[in-house]
Amino acid sequence: MRKIIHIDMDAFFAAVEQRNNPELRGKPVAVGSESERGVVSTASYEARKLGVHSAMSSVVAKRLCPDLIFVHSDFAEYKNVSNQIKSIFYEYTDMVEPFSIDEAFLDVTSNFKGMKSATLIAKEIRKRIFETTRLTASAGVSYNMFLAKLASGMNKPDGLTVILPSEAEKILEKLPVEKIYGIGKSTAERMHKFGIHTGLDLKNLSLPTLKRLFGKAGEFYYNICRGIDERKVTPYYERKSVGTERTFLKNLTTHFERITELYHIAKELDERLKESNFKGKTLTLKIKFHDFDQISRSKTFDDFIVDFHSILTSAKDILSNIKTERTSIRLMGLTVSNSNIKPASRQLTIDF
Repeated sequence: MRKIIHIDMDAFFAAVEQRNNPELRGKPVAVGSESERGVVSTASYEARKLGVHSAMSSVVAKRLCPDLIFVHSDFAEYKNVSNQIKSIFYEYTDMVEPFSIDEAFLDVTSNFKGMKSATLIAKEIRKRIFETTRLTASAGVSYNMFLAKLASGMNKPDGLTVILPSEAEKILEKLPVEKIYGIGKSTAERMHKFGIHTGLDLKNLSLPTLKRLFGKAGEFYYNICRGIDERKVTPYYERKSVGTERTFLKNLTTHFERITELYHIAKELDERLKESNFKGKTLTLKIKFHDFDQISRSKTFDDFIVDFHSILTSAKDILSNIKTERTSIRLMGLTVSNSNIKPASRQLTIDF
């Protein structure tokens, strides 16, 4: 049986800012912009206790917590710290799969130190992270990736949770579907309409029924509520897409404004594609209107999208087929995807 650890840094961006600035310690901190269109990237636990969370509007966050302190992101510093953490992981195993800048999966079934206990390895790693960075991390230990990630979130911050094979199904049966990774808000709401509220409710449905209700995802739900996850921790990373988006200080209300902003977004996307050496055949335009209604439209080509002119021209074509006159636009984004070119190993392309 595999031994999987999931390491999740606690309020990573905010914690780094509090570490670097003693005046912020013990106070509610949000990393992000305080502007009217700003969004909270990460909130400290002092702010989370008051209802502030990531992806929340800065205006709403400030309303919930009038004393909230906003600090701008310092990605160079976050990258530097994440590299320090990554180096600790590789002291134990090379089977490291970064999930984001502040979390990763490790398969320690076979490890460099010859340790038999994944729990002891997780304890050591958390201790090493704190000694090196003065930051805390939560860890989950189990026999597959899904359960390890679930476990890491059960006793945050600065927690360590182990889910044994004999315990998994009982834990999952009591779990609200909203807490099951892979089930988003809209899917959970749809499940509620079918009378599905917990893992046990999912478990009581047959595979054909789940497939009929949720399509291909039905098989995932059938397996996951039984603690079955066959995914393997892999250090190889295949980039799926490259994109960029902008939230505007003022809503775009004219065609000229939209084309102007689209030019800048396409320019930035072209630069990111060149930096990452990524090529794709599908271009997707994302638009969020002033009322937060959101749409996306895609166009797929026979050849790879390789230059700024192709991006901008195609984006204009997609935009021209969208009826945007009905309302103003607060956000636009462009993404290139659908690539069969694989970059080098994850260790060379991901900073964590």
